[in-house]
Amino acid sequence: MQCGLIDYILFSQFLSMQELIQTQKIVDDERKQVILEILADKYYKQILYNTLEKPKSAMEISNEKKIPISTVYRRLQTLYDAKLLAISGSINQDGKKYFLYKSKVKSISLKCDLEVTLVELIPNKSNIN
Repeated sequence: MQCGLIDYILFSQFLSMQELIQTQKIVDDERKQVILEILADKYYKQILYNTLEKPKSAMEISNEKKIPISTVYRRLQTLYDAKLLAISGSINQDGKKYFLYKSKVKSISLKCDLEVTLVELIPNKSNIN
């Protein structure tokens, strides 16, 4: 029984280390700048947070967060271009194509010592269900 507990603790530590290893460091200065601009905008953060658990349509995001739909579409495009958002498509019962959006990041870590800015992304590993 004691051995099982030790195995469980070691496995838990291994999983924690795996998550640490899988952070993505951003080295490209242009991409860092885009991410810093995203962090400074409340709508970007609301969209990323709102799509953490499950994919949502632009209309769902707009309605739930009270963001104008045109603003949602502009922000979605920027987040997608910055590789922070995944897009999946489907066709509804009326035969219309629609898109669902899901955050690819769980969090963004930032450290700045006035000389060097470090940006790390922690991936969103929640299921796309």
